[in-house]
Amino acid sequence: MLSGIEKNFKLLNEVETVSLPIREEIEDKYKWDLTQIYSKNEEWEKDFSWIEKNLNGYDKFKGKLNSGADTLLACLKFDDSMAMKLERLYLYAMLAKDSDLRENIYQAMDDRIKSLYAKVSAVSSFIKPELLEIDTNELLKMIESNSELNIYKHNIDDLLRTKAHSLSRQEEQILALASEIAQTPYNSYSMFTNADLKFPMVKDDNGNNVEMSHGRFYAAMYSKDRDYRERAFKAYLSPYEDYVNTFATLFNGNLKTNIFFATARKYKSARDAALDKNNIPLSVYDNLIDSVNQNLAPLHRWAALKRNLLGVEKLRPYDVYVTVFNNIREKIYPYEYSKEIVIDSLKILGDDYLNSIQLAFDNRWIDIYETQAKKSGAYSSGTTYGVHPYVLLNWTDLLNDVFTLVHEMGHNMHSYYTGKTQLFPYANYSIFLAEVASTFNESLLLDYLTNNAESDDEKLYLLEKYLNNITSTFYRQVMFAEFEKMVYDKTESGEALTPEMLSKLYKDIYQKYWGTEMTVIEDEKYTWARIPHFYYNFYVYQYATGFAASEVLAKKIKTEGKPAVVKYLNFLKAGSSDYPINILKSAGVDMNSAEPVFAVSAKMNEILDEMENVLEAK
Repeated sequence: MLSGIEKNFKLLNEVETVSLPIREEIEDKYKWDLTQIYSKNEEWEKDFSWIEKNLNGYDKFKGKLNSGADTLLACLKFDDSMAMKLERLYLYAMLAKDSDLRENIYQAMDDRIKSLYAKVSAVSSFIKPELLEIDTNELLKMIESNSELNIYKHNIDDLLRTKAHSLSRQEEQILALASEIAQTPYNSYSMFTNADLKFPMVKDDNGNNVEMSHGRFYAAMYSKDRDYRERAFKAYLSPYEDYVNTFATLFNGNLKTNIFFATARKYKSARDAALDKNNIPLSVYDNLIDSVNQNLAPLHRWAALKRNLLGVEKLRPYDVYVTVFNNIREKIYPYEYSKEIVIDSLKILGDDYLNSIQLAFDNRWIDIYETQAKKSGAYSSGTTYGVHPYVLLNWTDLLNDVFTLVHEMGHNMHSYYTGKTQLFPYANYSIFLAEVASTFNESLLLDYLTNNAESDDEKLYLLEKYLNNITSTFYRQVMFAEFEKMVYDKTESGEALTPEMLSKLYKDIYQKYWGTEMTVIEDEKYTWARIPHFYYNFYVYQYATGFAASEVLAKKIKTEGKPAVVKYLNFLKAGSSDYPINILKSAGVDMNSAEPVFAVSAKMNEILDEMENVLEAK
């Protein structure tokens, strides 16, 4: 229960905003412990050198994979050993770099490991073409003749499925060599926006002069001071406007990079190539956009209600996240207390799951606070075989941070269970599944907080949070997905995407999704330039499909109990041992049907009904 919660928090207006601390000022227990990957840089260098020295180990297998099961097994096991070390090296370099983007040594290590990845990809690029040159029946017989080889059967089946898009050995090697260059648009964007971009000073809601930052922008969007929200909104977007030509160049470079690889592999489009990696039908993407466009009414209804409750003539983009319920005082949520909330909210999943989360809390798997030059945002590092996953946060003591924590721990546990259960070839999961476990946790947290609300005002505040989750994780991501589809379609048809066109496209689609109750100001049109997910090659739609699937799974667990919990934990353990559509179906969700997607819109209407009923009863 949340009784006595008031004394555990301080009011926002009691806190002064100060300059971002440097990393050394943060207690170790609030920083991730990278010695659990490598105890020192020299160990990293040792593994790096091992891979360099063993690159020629592939030579003894080249041209010989059709010679028998023993040779094929030896090659696949050698390739696995290289990949396991590469992943460990990459994890350490990435986390160390993201801790402080100004540290040249870790920038260099990150660059070096990416280069090494490219080299390994190049020298091992013969494997898939050679496998595809073997008669299909002979290859399958070879796989089934050896119990160790049989482990790889799903991967071989998947390879055969994409045979039409696999190239010759020489062509595959060329594409592998180009992979490092292909990272330039995103790497440049990330370095520019996280390390080099300078934000202006603004007066905060307490009258203090503060330098705007990524973390402070998100915190400002929850401030009750509307003038401050407007100042922060414009200050944050102003550098993106100032450098819009640079961002447009990087953005277009990323589009053309993905189009190049799709075309080289004989796909009809970049979207087709991106979805085919996980055997996701294009119809899933198209149906998502089409069905949401048919169901924008709940979002428009929320915009109208929010405008009225805020008492403003025009709803603006910087009004989207702030609470409309002034009887609830905004509170600060300390990290330590928030951990208790997270544990309590997930008790329905049982002791094993809770103990696993506690293991992460107690052993420095998480980097909590925003510091100078630390990577912005939040993420879980994914599955690295033989190493637990890590989580990056930028804690600002808001309720939103509690949801970010439970969200990233959903990812973290998905990676942890996958890594514990699966052998290396399947010790990862597709991005189509990635957002299910995270949004599932958010749903349970919201139910817990709402059920423990001590007043109508608190319940209204939490119902509003639920609406904001649907808005940001479902509708907003579908809007991004539609924008992404649009810009790729235009580029693939030969249109040039100028900064002006990109900004207009984004502003128009934003207006469509929010409807006539929203007045879109000019600054919003530059938001496309600040969204890192547009560099992830058709990633964002999966936030929405994942959200829809998680709502179905959460409902099943609440209504069916332990049998549904067992299915859910098996989902977390499945990794990539089957196609994502099949893994979800085993958990109880059929993503080939429209039901999960339409259910979200229905859920939003239910919450709006409940909110209006509570308001009328007050």
